[in-house]
Amino acid sequence: MTKKLVIVESPSKSKTIGKYLGKDYIVTSSKGHVRDLATSGKDGLGVDIENHFQPKYVINKDKKDVVKELKAEVKKVDDVLLATDPDREGEAISWHLAEILGLDQTQKNRVVFHEVTKDAVLEAIAHPRTIDQNLVRSQETRRVLDRIIGFKLSKLLRSKIKSKSAGRVQSVALKLIVDREREIEKFKPEEYWEIKAKFEKDGIPFEAELTKIQGKKAKIKNEAEAKAIHEALDRQFCVASLKKTQRRRESKPPFITSTLQQEASTKLGFSAKKTMTLAQKLYEGVDLENETVGLITYMRTDSVRLSEGFVHDALDYIESNYGKKYMGRAKTSKRTENVQDAHEAIRPTSVLRTPESLSAFLKRDELRLYRLIYARAVSSLMAAAKFDATTLELDNRGHTFKASGQVQTFDGYLKLYGQYEQSKNELLPVLEQGELLESLSVTPSQHFTKPPARYTEARLIKELEEKGIGRPSTYASIIDTIQTRGYVELKEKAFYPTETGILTNDQLANYFADIINVTYTAQMEHELDEIAEGENDYETALKQFDDKFEPLLENAYANMEKIEAKKTGEICPKCGHELVERHGRYGTFVACSNYPNCDYIKKDESKLEYTGENCPECGSPMVYKHGRYGRFEACSNYPECHYIKGNNKKKEPPQVVEGMTCPNCGGPVVIKHGRFGDFYACGNYPKCKTIIGNVKKMAKKDDEA
Repeated sequence: MTKKLVIVESPSKSKTIGKYLGKDYIVTSSKGHVRDLATSGKDGLGVDIENHFQPKYVINKDKKDVVKELKAEVKKVDDVLLATDPDREGEAISWHLAEILGLDQTQKNRVVFHEVTKDAVLEAIAHPRTIDQNLVRSQETRRVLDRIIGFKLSKLLRSKIKSKSAGRVQSVALKLIVDREREIEKFKPEEYWEIKAKFEKDGIPFEAELTKIQGKKAKIKNEAEAKAIHEALDRQFCVASLKKTQRRRESKPPFITSTLQQEASTKLGFSAKKTMTLAQKLYEGVDLENETVGLITYMRTDSVRLSEGFVHDALDYIESNYGKKYMGRAKTSKRTENVQDAHEAIRPTSVLRTPESLSAFLKRDELRLYRLIYARAVSSLMAAAKFDATTLELDNRGHTFKASGQVQTFDGYLKLYGQYEQSKNELLPVLEQGELLESLSVTPSQHFTKPPARYTEARLIKELEEKGIGRPSTYASIIDTIQTRGYVELKEKAFYPTETGILTNDQLANYFADIINVTYTAQMEHELDEIAEGENDYETALKQFDDKFEPLLENAYANMEKIEAKKTGEICPKCGHELVERHGRYGTFVACSNYPNCDYIKKDESKLEYTGENCPECGSPMVYKHGRYGRFEACSNYPECHYIKGNNKKKEPPQVVEGMTCPNCGGPVVIKHGRFGDFYACGNYPKCKTIIGNVKKMAKKDDEA
């Protein structure tokens, strides 16, 4: 019987899909990307810029065994289907696999599905297509573009100002944060005053605020003006106007990638990285009682569209569980630009899988995210909430005070989404036009204008999306990168730029303002979209960029001032070179200027917490440290001494290899155990860190010889 091989990206997805397809199919995974640009050639780019930007690809070191296994599986079957993720990245992975495995790309061997359910997978398997080369070229252009900018800019910054890296999108995200910090620093608060009057009628208290004086907007700049107005007022107010309206609050559209990240941040306190990790798990498949199934549709999308099938099922569910008056309609997107890879919105794969029914199968945070996605998708198809709103104006000697109130008359979509979007009633008493009211109090209060708020994760993601910078699927990694590089710090849920971040941003602004800016970065996204649609091409886009970039790079190398590390006046105890101040993710530290040849880092004694005991092995003071499994006590003389209190496991000394010596220091060679098996290394570690090679591989070479 003919067998077919189906290749997906993740092992967990292959497990789920394997259960759907049965014995006639072999389902395996590539475990993500298997091939990437080489780091060889001019500037280590893996791209021959002079030869039409020809890329050179190599199999990733950690994927060589995976590729070997895939090639072996291909030989066992008659057909291969590539079922990687339904976006440009997934299309590119399928193309790389086809190239490596020697598949005929004129054949229909690409399978696309947006939810991991049996019906969706079987439907996709029945209707394969050819690999979309336009999508592949768009992703390839992005990868090459990011490689050129990332490698060349990072090399420049490391040599000139000791910064770790720069990138096409990460540098613009950093610029937004630094620019906002500068706005805050320059901001000068302005004084203003408010005057509010308190009333009560029929047991209902309410408050009105001064909004107009003699028909003009009230602007009270100081205490003297506030005092003069206050003294001119009577205690008696007249109801000048009373307006009643019915207001509707429409439900929000279902989630796209960016809005999911924002809402999960503000409502659940999740980072963008955590949100995407949890969503990936929900998408790929969860073991339920009698089946393994993906619970949500693909979570990388810019579209709010919902499938006709889901809309039909969800409206039936709403009518059955809440009543016909709660039924609404599907939302349509108002956005026409920057909608990339528009598939479906993020939604549950079945409206019948309520969060309550899955509570026994999901971990706490998985369930919290699923509940949010479920509520948002289903409530988007529910009727608007309705309110009776009242706007009241009170007159006092030409001074107009305004009060407003509302009462919810129909909860609509808030029946389901109300836990995430609160709505409280603000009551006003029954009043008549011309009626006189006596105030309980009239109080002036001083205020000052506030600077613009710093970016939280949610605000930064919203800003990036609105300005068309990057893609929503990359926001989590962008935010993680600028933190890991030590360019920004997250304090009280807001981003603050570090000294290193500000220096990096300023130098990029001085020398690369034409490309590291919001407008140009958004324009590049538009060009990538055009390539995906077949309206632009790879070489033209890269040539236009490179013609702009190279002169800027040459100018920066010629004119950017090189900043030397600040010397401390101390000498390294390990190698005799000078010690200097360096900047890292966790602040400033003192280290050897001879790095990477010498890795000495001076201990900051002020930050050590001593236990009061001495190390039983070397006599140095013991200190408290924090690790993966919590707090522990260890020797302060690490790495010279590795003693950890309570760690009673006796390690066998490494086996010395007879007849072998270290090629660098002449010391003995020992066998050590590592992640990838036994290996030969110098026995004088840590003074000498030479690694000679893998034991099995070296033995195999000897046998072959």
